[in-house]
Amino acid sequence: MRKRTLVGAALLVVVGVVFGALLVMSFNGVGDTFGFSGETVKLGGLAPIPATDINLLQTQNAFIAISKAVTPAVVSVTVTSTPKSKMPDIPFFHNFQFNIPNPQPEKGMGSGVTVTRDGYIITNNHVVEDADKNGIRVKLYDKREFPARLIGTDPTTDVAVIKIDASNLPIASIGNSDSVEVGQWVLAIGNPLGLTSTVTAGIVSALGRDIDISADRWGIRNYIQTDAAINPGNSGGALVNIRGQVVGINAAIATRTGYNEGYGFAIPINLVKKTAEDIIAYGRVRRPMLGVELKPGMDETDARALGLPKPQGVLVQNVRPNSPALAAGVKAGDVILAVNGKEVDAANEIQTLIAELKPGDVVTLNIFRGGKTISKNVTLSEISQKELASDDQGTQTEKPQPDQSGKTDVAKLGISIQKLDSKTMKDAGVDHGVLVASVTPGGPAAERTLLKNDIITEVDHQKISSPEDFMNILKGKNEGDAIMLRVLSKQGNTYISRFVAVEVGG
Repeated sequence: MRKRTLVGAALLVVVGVVFGALLVMSFNGVGDTFGFSGETVKLGGLAPIPATDINLLQTQNAFIAISKAVTPAVVSVTVTSTPKSKMPDIPFFHNFQFNIPNPQPEKGMGSGVTVTRDGYIITNNHVVEDADKNGIRVKLYDKREFPARLIGTDPTTDVAVIKIDASNLPIASIGNSDSVEVGQWVLAIGNPLGLTSTVTAGIVSALGRDIDISADRWGIRNYIQTDAAINPGNSGGALVNIRGQVVGINAAIATRTGYNEGYGFAIPINLVKKTAEDIIAYGRVRRPMLGVELKPGMDETDARALGLPKPQGVLVQNVRPNSPALAAGVKAGDVILAVNGKEVDAANEIQTLIAELKPGDVVTLNIFRGGKTISKNVTLSEISQKELASDDQGTQTEKPQPDQSGKTDVAKLGISIQKLDSKTMKDAGVDHGVLVASVTPGGPAAERTLLKNDIITEVDHQKISSPEDFMNILKGKNEGDAIMLRVLSKQGNTYISRFVAVEVGG
């Protein structure tokens, strides 16, 4: 009797342990599974990322080899410039004389990369642009110094070429910036803060950065971002990959102190190479022109308004008259998905890809239009010097206030609209459209930068001539839908055409 009791008790203990374990598994989870109400959810992936084993000694030896190979091709560039003298900004009588001191020369320092054995050197335009005549000197890695002459500059890309009279110079190996990837090792080589032949290491942090440091409206802003330390004096130096090839020319830093905070930027070498070759061969850059004006980027609202399955590509805002794009059949409202087979998602990507080509080259554009993907072959022309020098932005003037009578409230978009008067149509050069009479702060249209006194000429690619036309199209839209507006916005004395995608509110 006692034996049966002991066996029964033992069985109860075993059952209790097993039941307790099941309860723990059900509520606390084991390993990478999590049980609840009979369901099992997998957390994370099981397989590790392949090929991450690192031999630190081999990596160190690679850095040493790269430094030894490339550093001799990176030079120090010293620039002497004289500030322009200025009269004092105070009134004075004509018979009273001021002794205005002569402005004293100033010296600046940057870097450069030797690219030919007979002395052609690439640097930044901003390093040498203010140099006095005979004000550029180059110091080589072997301590020899030479006067340098300016061959040419290109503010659009911030590239300059200088030349010293020398021979058998060490030269840099040029890589392919189109193959650069985020995460790969890079070294920055230059002369920061007067510390000659400095090498720093990091990775490529991002690609295609538009940091807008140029006031030039034609400026190409498509930078490689790196966390390799870059400081004043690095400008014009080399950004080098793990094979010792120059993939960028260091040009800028993002900083609140004036010194390195971990965000440096380099001009892609493919663009630099093409620019430098033109300067050496022609004394100027032959800038190819596609002839389109592009929306900087695409977001989810834009994509829904255009019928794209996801935000992708770059929207064509306008096509320039007499341009290669117009001749090839590119239209405003097209979405460029790829250039010569390379997918694009930002305007500066297209700008750089085109700038790397030459006038006369044929470029293939993959375009999304009306729910279909088509291809257009465009023969690039050359941007004239007159166009490069022009500035059609004009000066800002006060916008005329419209007559507020006859407004139609479009609550779903947070605007009111009214019919265009003849004077506004004449000024804008249009024969159809409606005027935005007011924009509700914080409303859907305001969030998408629609402005009072903008002119809406199309809704979802349909021309409109009255508020009634606008409202008839809007009737077919539900809350959460997106519509694409073709808009003329006044800037100075001209109207700029653009597309604005707006989400329909309730």
